[in-house]
Amino acid sequence: MSSVTDQIVERLADVATALDTRDWDGLGALFTEFATGYGATGREAIVERVRDHLGGCGPSQHLLGNHRVELDLDGDPDRARSRTYGRVLHRGAGDLAGLTYECIGEYTDQWTRTSEGWQISSRWFELSFDLGDARVLRRE
Repeated sequence: MSSVTDQIVERLADVATALDTRDWDGLGALFTEFATGYGATGREAIVERVRDHLGGCGPSQHLLGNHRVELDLDGDPDRARSRTYGRVLHRGAGDLAGLTYECIGEYTDQWTRTSEGWQISSRWFELSFDLGDARVLRRE
């Protein structure tokens, strides 16, 4: 059986994969019903916000590293926090196919253990710097 830290790091990989494959249902399943993230509140609103940025974008790659997981948040074994470096490359699509946008920063996620496994209850990305043309981030 894997450790809680391993389970959360694996879930982070699931989030990155869902983002890069545009698996909207899979992405939604990784958040609690009333989660906050990406400037939105609620699972459906979070997925819609992400679709507004990645739905019309070309390929993307979310690279994650330097995982730090804090367990038993506030003494609760069903809560945890992770901090993870992210480097994300986005390529444009259609008339923007020749453009790229890259952002580098750190994700801070609050996790809740549910009957569905560990889910994100809060997500924040602290942007350190970005390069390129953010116009590649657009809706389908």
